[in-house]
Amino acid sequence: MFVNHARLMDIEGDVPEEDYTIPFGRADIKRPGRDVTVIATSYVVHAALAAAETLAGEGIDVEVLDPRTLVPLDQDMILESVSRTGRLVVVDETNLNCGIASGLSAIVAEHGFKSLRAPIMRVARPNIPTPFSQPLEQAITPSTDKVCEAVRRVMAWT
Repeated sequence: MFVNHARLMDIEGDVPEEDYTIPFGRADIKRPGRDVTVIATSYVVHAALAAAETLAGEGIDVEVLDPRTLVPLDQDMILESVSRTGRLVVVDETNLNCGIASGLSAIVAEHGFKSLRAPIMRVARPNIPTPFSQPLEQAITPSTDKVCEAVRRVMAWT
């Protein structure tokens, strides 16, 4: 099954001229960094990259990792990234509980706990139905500012 976020349809970028594929089960490091790993999925990868640029101006070097596929999941790359940085923020538009951010956080807590120098932070929607009102929906949706805030919180632990 392929799922595409409607907001991704407006984003333009370079596309190779030749045929290419994105390998299933292989994550992509969108931006290397040394201080904190931010795992982001789908549309919020762009919010994470914007947050990384903002935080670079504050001297915080953020690694942004896009899993690209959840099944199969590149668990090895996720754990390697967290072992390098020692900190993790997971960003996803699903609900805080029982969502992708919770599942990825649990994997790192279970298999990479010794690498962590700070608690894992999740940036996700609260456990409420999505409001019909556009301003209310924007208020609960992960954003660049919310990612920056979470990264600053994990950085404050050292």
